[in-house]
Amino acid sequence: MKKNTSREKLFAKILEWFSSHPKDSYNYLQVSQELGIFGRANRANVYDMLAEMYEMGVLKEISTGRFTLADAERKAEVELEGIFDRRHNGMHQVKVEGYEDSFTVYDGDDLQALTGDKVKIKKIGGRQSKSNGMRARVLEVIERVEHRYVGVLQQSGRYNFVIPDNRSLDKDIYIPAERLGKAKNGDKVYVEIERWPQFSKNPVGKILDILGKNGENNAEMHAILAEYGLPYKYPDNLVKAAQKIEAGITDEEIAKREDYREVVTFTIDPADAKDFDDALSIRKLDNGRWEAGVHIADVSHYVLPGTPIDAEAYKRATSIYLVDRTIPMLPEKLCNDLCSLRQDEDKLTYSTIFEMDDDANVLKSRIVKTVTRSNRRFTYEEAQQIIETGQGDFAPEILALDRLAKQLRARRFAEGAISFEREEVKFILDDTGKPVDVFFKVAKDSNKLVEEFMLLANRTVAETIGKAVNRISKKAKTFIYRVHDQPAQEKMMSLAGMASRFGHKIQAVGNNKVVAQSINQLMKEIHDRPEENLLSALAIRSMAKAVYTTSNIGHYGLAFDYYTHFTSPIRRYPDTMVHRLLDRYLNQGGRSVSGTQYEEYCQHCSDMEQLAAQAERASIKYKQAEFLKDRLGEVFEGQVSGVSEWGFYVELKDNLCEGLVPVRDLKDDHYIYDEKNMCLIGRRSHRRFTLGDKVRVQVAAVNMERKTIDFKLEARK
Repeated sequence: MKKNTSREKLFAKILEWFSSHPKDSYNYLQVSQELGIFGRANRANVYDMLAEMYEMGVLKEISTGRFTLADAERKAEVELEGIFDRRHNGMHQVKVEGYEDSFTVYDGDDLQALTGDKVKIKKIGGRQSKSNGMRARVLEVIERVEHRYVGVLQQSGRYNFVIPDNRSLDKDIYIPAERLGKAKNGDKVYVEIERWPQFSKNPVGKILDILGKNGENNAEMHAILAEYGLPYKYPDNLVKAAQKIEAGITDEEIAKREDYREVVTFTIDPADAKDFDDALSIRKLDNGRWEAGVHIADVSHYVLPGTPIDAEAYKRATSIYLVDRTIPMLPEKLCNDLCSLRQDEDKLTYSTIFEMDDDANVLKSRIVKTVTRSNRRFTYEEAQQIIETGQGDFAPEILALDRLAKQLRARRFAEGAISFEREEVKFILDDTGKPVDVFFKVAKDSNKLVEEFMLLANRTVAETIGKAVNRISKKAKTFIYRVHDQPAQEKMMSLAGMASRFGHKIQAVGNNKVVAQSINQLMKEIHDRPEENLLSALAIRSMAKAVYTTSNIGHYGLAFDYYTHFTSPIRRYPDTMVHRLLDRYLNQGGRSVSGTQYEEYCQHCSDMEQLAAQAERASIKYKQAEFLKDRLGEVFEGQVSGVSEWGFYVELKDNLCEGLVPVRDLKDDHYIYDEKNMCLIGRRSHRRFTLGDKVRVQVAAVNMERKTIDFKLEARK
């Protein structure tokens, strides 16, 4: 009787939850979390109850193990609104809010909608298959977004077509002669679709810009930026406006600031850096303690709200770092001159000053406007040599900062921070931008020295505002935080399963500190082992993405309750906003800004950061393809890094280039994709290709337009 009563209560709780969220869907882990149900046995009961409620018709399963309220589903109209995603294979997708899986729209049912368009669809039939999802047809294109593509112009007689690089657009774009401009056959161009007549096979567009000749380095780098809607040149009027800005380091301005020009200060940056956001200072105080300063370029002094330069900086939100160039957020006069903390020049800075004991405990801190003067511009390599040898310019200061940084770092990891130190791919380019060699960059003590003090500054700034709760409202003032959510349990379980294949164990379930320490232990175990790159990459993918928001939930990866971005205003717009908020709250005593407005700013900056990261990865993929283009037929050792129904991906050991071994080229057997175990299995031979397998592959084909590499297995001897 007691057991039945308990089940009735569980049934009621689950039904109440789904009834209050009729448009949403959940799996058993999410339901358990929302209802505060913990423990393996209790969550198993939730799993069983969901299955029972599905069989009773109370719930509807919209994807494997994921349920929504059946009543809401039955009452829902067959006409829905969603966002269209065009696919090259003719099986287009529409994402509808509240549905876990997308609807599939075939050619002929699409009303010539394009990716990003808001459409009204009608469901037709039921679920067709696991891969194709639910069928639908487009009834109306409600709202068309801007459609711009990169491609190559091909001219044949009176006809002009742009062949898009992006495979998501499955049609060539027709360009009327009057919309051609000065573009010529073979040019890489940036084109906008203006219309798509209902009974026309091809959309009609106009040339917006000529990026250069197809295959030329500049054209291809500009094409990558244009493909993601990112700027590839700076507006001339803003370049001219920036030239008129003066340094403004007057006696009157210096009098408003703390003067640190006589304190030993230096920058540590990559050898090719031109914009120096941050500098470090250190000195011994009379009381025997250390005073360490993190001095940041005072960009907000020069870039004022409401100005055209500020509007452009907000629009860009970040500098972009491609393989061979930097596309700055600010005009060169600002980022490389006025704001850059160059050696032997007086600069206006915003600083966090720390008084520390010999154990790197922060006893006092303050955030102040300063004027500084860098005594020396160090590269990471120069600073590293001083750390290793104890000899060189300002060696006592660098060694003192290094010792303090190592203590800060050790404490951070003891508190639950996670360490990811995957090798970074770098290219050596010739004068034309062609890659001639590949090397791996590994973070050393000099990198970690700078990192720890930047983390300390960012954390201190966030705590200063976040912990200052108003006595009346009981709330902290609106601020910009850099947050990082804890990983989804499903992803951690998947990582644990893959690690176990290599003989490693991680704690996938538990409190944040336990899980983080377990991941760190895994990183130590796999260091310099063959599986290091694979498991490191999987661990990173299992993590949530860090974003900007006004709602602070802490930073899981760093194990910080409060964190923000303060230290790179030359290349990140959120840092400039943080500087302005600090000035408003600390120096002016201003009221809190609008949380709604600043959340919109945060969302924009997070979105632009993701676009920039995608462009950066695309430039790496392009250079990897270009590097292997001249190595067709060569054989390399590699490791299976991904498996899908169309083949398996291999990451090469020597250069981390990644390519596909298509399943169609595996001639020795018919291979079946085992999704659960992430492997391909030969039907007759039972030969397996699974994550982490070592293989030898030959470079078979390179497609520069698609930035893809095809491998084939080296023939068995």
